[in-house]
Amino acid sequence: MKLLITGAAGFIGSNFVYHLLSENPHDTLVCLDALTYAGNLNTLVPALKNPHVRFVHGDITDAALVNALFAAEHFDAVINFAAETHVDRSIPHPDIFVHTNILGTQVLLDACRAHGAPRFHQVSTDEVYGDLPLDQPELLFTEQTPLRCSSPYSASKAGADLLALAYHRTYGLPVTVSRCSNNYGPYQFPEKLIPLMIAKALADAPLPVYGKGTNVRDWLHVQDHCAALCLILQNGVPGEVYNIGGRNERDNLTVVRTILQALGKPESLITFVADRAGHDLRYGIDPAKIHAALGWLPATDFESGIAKTIEWYAQNRAWWGSILDGSYQNTQEALQ
Repeated sequence: MKLLITGAAGFIGSNFVYHLLSENPHDTLVCLDALTYAGNLNTLVPALKNPHVRFVHGDITDAALVNALFAAEHFDAVINFAAETHVDRSIPHPDIFVHTNILGTQVLLDACRAHGAPRFHQVSTDEVYGDLPLDQPELLFTEQTPLRCSSPYSASKAGADLLALAYHRTYGLPVTVSRCSNNYGPYQFPEKLIPLMIAKALADAPLPVYGKGTNVRDWLHVQDHCAALCLILQNGVPGEVYNIGGRNERDNLTVVRTILQALGKPESLITFVADRAGHDLRYGIDPAKIHAALGWLPATDFESGIAKTIEWYAQNRAWWGSILDGSYQNTQEALQ
């Protein structure tokens, strides 16, 4: 197969590239990324040594570039990771999120229609469902849960989801959508909770925790997510939504304490800060549908997954250190 992977220099996109190279080494991968602040071409350097992998620097909102790429490559499948994803950034700058996440998805969908791409998959988030109460742990998000967005980020992702599903109904485009819980693992930009806390703990710096740290997330290791996405691309039913959850719910304070304990750092480094506006209380996904339909369940429990993740960041300080000091942007310019 020849796949277009958008957002390939980001966290989940880059992990998906490496997953495909391991599981499907004969696939041809075209990696499209705008290399915004969250894209890091250094992450893909080992992959780009493979003759089956090509990188294209470009924005999914650039219709001329996207259509030229589709016309030249004749993709068998498109998987869209490209998105603005950080909730905190969406609060002061919702326009950037609407532009990339909704308009960019529309450009890709139109290109799929124009050039007859056999498959389009939209990677989304459980945040489109809003949140769940802390005192009812039995409640979980299913694919039938109404959309109830809390932030400009989640609203922009919901808009993209609905647009993709509308293209399936209106035009017959073979679209699937997946909504995942919070991912963690290698190559995650250190503005997100787990890599940020690891980096600060290693530097003996204060660890900022929103509110009282009671907000709960369902943690999904990125490798489990990639395995689920491959199954959806291969056997998912067009027009369907699949929830992908880790079955590993933890509150933020527990996650932070786990990191500190693993690194031998004191809990006195924890600093509670004013809560985020509209902060969701709890996410929890029921993956029963994808398990029944495609046989997928998460393989990584949180204890082993977080241990591997902490070890990776501890051993790869140069990768995230170059992000924190900004030097990664200079090196990736030289790579293009």
